[in-house]
Formats: sequence, C-alpha cells, structure tokens
Amino acid sequence: MRTRTNQSHELKLLLVCLLVAFILIFIVRSTITTSQKRQTPEETRSGGCSGVCSKLPRSLAQALIHYSTSVITPQQTLKEIVVSSRVLDKKSPCNFLVFGLGHDSLMWNTLNYGGRTVFLEEDEAWIKQIQRRFPMLETYHVTYDSKVNQAENLLEVGKGPECTAIGDPRYSMCQLALKGLPDEIYETSWDLIMVDAPTGYYDEAPGRMKAIYTAGMMARNRERAGETNVFVHDVNREVEDKFSMAFLCEGYMKKQEGRLRHFIIPSYRNGPEPESFRPFCP
Repeated sequence: MRTRTNQSHELKLLLVCLLVAFILIFIVRSTITTSQKRQTPEETRSGGCSGVCSKLPRSLAQALIHYSTSVITPQQTLKEIVVSSRVLDKKSPCNFLVFGLGHDSLMWNTLNYGGRTVFLEEDEAWIKQIQRRFPMLETYHVTYDSKVNQAENLLEVGKGPECTAIGDPRYSMCQLALKGLPDEIYETSWDLIMVDAPTGYYDEAPGRMKAIYTAGMMARNRERAGETNVFVHDVNREVEDKFSMAFLCEGYMKKQEGRLRHFIIPSYRNGPEPESFRPFCP
C-alpha cells in the first residue's frame, strides 16, 4: 500500500513532467519556423524578437522552479489532474475559468500558456497572499450569500422555471445564479470551467451550489458556438454530487476520475436546434 508521502512525491513528479513536456513543446514550436530570421541571444534579450524566439518565457520558468522545489502539492490527485490537463492540451490557448485560488493555480495558468486563465476566490486575504508570490495570476474576489445547510432547499428551487430558463446569470431570477462578478466574466465564452471552490465542508460554509449552477448556465449561454468543458471537484460530498448531476446533467457527463467529474455542455445559443426546443438536461 502506498503511503501519503509516496503519493505526494508522485504528484509532484507529475507536475514537473507536465511542465517540462509543455516547455519542450514550446521550444520545438519556436524553432521549427525556418522562414523567419533567426536572432542572436543579444537580439532576443533586447526584446526585439522579430524572428524565432526560443527564450523560455519567465512565467513558465517560474512555474517549473516553484513545483520543483515546493513541498506543498495540489489537493487533486495525479489521476484527477491528468483528466483536466489532457483537455487543456487539446484546447489551449483558450479561455479557462477557475472557481478557487490554490496551490494548483500556477499550474493551471501555465498549462494554458498564451490563453486567459481567471480565478474566482472568496478569501480576500488569501488573494493578497497569492498575488504577492504570483502577480501574473488574474484573480477576482467573489462573495457568496449561500450556506451548505441551505443546499436541500436550493436544490428544489433550482427545479423551477426561473432556474431552467437559459440566459445571462446577471439577469436571472433564479436564486442560484451568482451575481456581482465583473461583466467580462459573464460575457466571455469559456472553453473550460473548473469548480473547486468555494469552501463546502461544514454547514455554515458557502458551499458550491451557486458556483456549479452558474458554471452550467455560462456554458449553455455561451455566445460563441461550441462546447464548454466543466469540471467539478470533491463530488464525494453530497452537495457537489447532487448539484453537478442536477445542473450540469448526467447526460452531459463524460468521465469521473476519483473525486473529479468532467462534463461537456453545448452552447444553447448557437446549437443545431433552437434554444426553446432543447431540454435543460438531455
């Protein structure tokens, strides 16, 4: 039986390997173009970079150093991380929205290099602490007015017509719709959404009811044609289990690995059939 120390070591090794692989891909892509002028190191350092730039971006180097030397590893397991990283490998650079700011944030930001990764966090003090170390992470504070002990009632509320009507969460009459975020969060067509926050392990915690519902609504209301990959972590807990199945829909679930579920939700605004004819869940 493997110990927690061995599992932590394996996860740390995976993170480093993922970053090294990503860096190698970046270098190869930067050097295969032969039609452009190859620059000298002096020209690259000067910032001209009109030809092929093979210098490793600072953000990638910082991520590699951080995960190579840190004794703190992300809460997701090795197998759980692989599920999301494989999707990122196909989609990046893309728009990636993450509910939560944690020890894995630098990893997600780096694996989506060249794309836009945004983090939504409930704890303002934690945001300041992380931003001092990693100022490149785009993070916004979010306030939740729900509590885990309200989950059963909110699940029933979510079955009403005001919650199954597809639309912008900013203007929704549904009690589960998360409001107060910057307008650009609602207006962006997100390719991936990860729900790994807010806190949800005790009765007075805000719980992930609103985050899960809003992630599903953003996916359905996506303006750009296509699909949104939505991931929910900690589905071993009752709230994450029931709300992901109710509002992201079992019919849209593609995979479960450990405590992580992966859903692929189509845009209802730009789908093959009129929005009014599409059921909330298939």
